[in-house]
Amino acid sequence: MKIDKLNLNGKKDTIEVLDQIFLAKINKKLVSNVLYKTNANYKGRHAKTKQQNEVSGPTSKIYAQKGTGNARHASKKAPIFVGGGIAHGPKGELSYKKRKLNKSEKKQSIVSLISDKNKNKNLLIFSDFNSEIKKTKEMNVIIKKFDIENSLIILDKISKQKIEKSIRNIPNIKITDINHFSAYDIVKFKKVVFTESSVKELEKRYI
Repeated sequence: MKIDKLNLNGKKDTIEVLDQIFLAKINKKLVSNVLYKTNANYKGRHAKTKQQNEVSGPTSKIYAQKGTGNARHASKKAPIFVGGGIAHGPKGELSYKKRKLNKSEKKQSIVSLISDKNKNKNLLIFSDFNSEIKKTKEMNVIIKKFDIENSLIILDKISKQKIEKSIRNIPNIKITDINHFSAYDIVKFKKVVFTESSVKELEKRYI
């Protein structure tokens, strides 16, 4: 299929793209599953309490086993004492299993989301950035001109070098490349922006 390609002057041209990526069947169930797993894996599970065997201190008995009239106890490291180990407390990040995402799930979910953005006219393709844009003010003008204030911008290596400094401090914009974005990123932002070269890189990677 053909899709519009814009340059910074606003002139339109067309670019040939693969139907398998930009006009694919949208698998909402798969996307939902991938987002659930991705979001679960993002959570930092750092809370950790010490178990009885991790508490430092003497292991000697508090008092004699018999003859005191009190309950039998071992050391003060038992969970029933203040300063002792915590029973059934959180055990830190290593005790939680990461939800696995295989490569086909990742690819299919991203293809579904890109097709959905294209269908809803929230996907733009620009010509590669040939000249460097140094000032954030200048970049802001371009962003407002093309109505991409809330966007994930996926660039080829050369284009990224040309505009990275001028765009990185602008809020609600994420600039990245083909290797460093996820389905979660596509959902988070209203629009997705590619350059001509990054589209070709995407097609090589995902087909």
